[in-house]
Amino acid sequence: MKLNFKWDKKYLYWGITAFCVIAAGLLFSKILEALPTVRDFLRNFIKIISPFLWGIGFSYLLAPLMRLIEKKILNPIAAKISRKKGKAPHPSRAVRYIAVLFSEIVLIVILASLIYMVMPQLYSTVNLLINNIPKYFETMEGWIGRLFVNYPEVEQYANQVLESIQTQLQTWVQDVLIPRIGTILTNVTSGVYVALKGIYNLILGIIISVYILGNLETFTAGAKRILYSLFSLETAARIRKVIAFADHTFQGFLVGKVIDSAIIGVLCYISCLILRIPYPLLVSAFVGVTNIIPFFGPLIGAIPSALIILMVSPVKCLIFLIMIIILQQIDGNLIGPKILGNTIGINGFWIMFSIIVGAGLFGFWGMLLGVPVFFLIYSLIDSLLNHRLSRKELPVGNDSYKNIDRIEPGTRKVIYNAEKAEEKDS
Repeated sequence: MKLNFKWDKKYLYWGITAFCVIAAGLLFSKILEALPTVRDFLRNFIKIISPFLWGIGFSYLLAPLMRLIEKKILNPIAAKISRKKGKAPHPSRAVRYIAVLFSEIVLIVILASLIYMVMPQLYSTVNLLINNIPKYFETMEGWIGRLFVNYPEVEQYANQVLESIQTQLQTWVQDVLIPRIGTILTNVTSGVYVALKGIYNLILGIIISVYILGNLETFTAGAKRILYSLFSLETAARIRKVIAFADHTFQGFLVGKVIDSAIIGVLCYISCLILRIPYPLLVSAFVGVTNIIPFFGPLIGAIPSALIILMVSPVKCLIFLIMIIILQQIDGNLIGPKILGNTIGINGFWIMFSIIVGAGLFGFWGMLLGVPVFFLIYSLIDSLLNHRLSRKELPVGNDSYKNIDRIEPGTRKVIYNAEKAEEKDS
């Protein structure tokens, strides 16, 4: 008996689809199984190349300073010397490395100054806080008594809360902190190793940045060579445009934020000295460093500083908080816009969104770099949307669509809200 089988393409289509789905599911499960191994490999790989990452980061931050010293100071001096000797001025490797040396000295001085100012002050402050805890609680009890002198019930409740806090703190010191001191002492070796490893990466990163800055044009030329070898001329031009925009965004944001935070730190220190706020150096270092983080930075720096000052004087703590609010208003409305300009021109909602998402994914570095990264992505998407709208001969800017009611599908005529109102009236 002869069977007649009719071939149907839809069976082939569904068969291939089922095979692809099963294969994709198996591949995905294998990827999930290998994910911990891949994560460990990436973590170890990043640890190995961390000196190079530090070197690239230092080079990126110091490149504008190096170019400024080279072009504005050293090149004119070298040109004058060449003219006196009757020679034609030409770029010199010595000039480049002198500029690199000056830039690295600036970096080392800044890092050493921060360590020298913050670490001893932090150590002495922690010791002072621990030794004076009973005195601080007595001061707070006296302050509560004077504040609620006419409200004995509130005073009694506040004193009970304060005693409860003091009891819990003492219990924590006896039951948690002291037993852990032995564990901390046993981990001193690993802690010293981590510290030495950090110093090693820092020093090696500075050395690597010297090589990168000294041969910056060579590295740039190599990157261009690879780019033009892999892509067409049009694609390479678009990639270079995107890279130039990203470089401008990150350079403007990071350098501007560092300068802005340094100014805020100095102003905070001067204000603390004038207002006689305790621990002015430590507090100013907290405020200045955390100010690098957009939006949440001032809050992150002000909270621990205010708690430290609160232990000494509640009145000084209140004065400090008022001072920080005034200082951040000056920074947000005067200093920041003058330094950063229009580098980050996105809505405050998106700034908050980028910081929260960046912090959740990448921690501190996500908080620091989340805003410029999001601004870059935002700008690229905005540019793509404008390009597609231009090809359709439609309005481009976002503001153009605020008064648009509809766009006719056939004629592509834009009907604005005012025209719609006229249609209804007629």
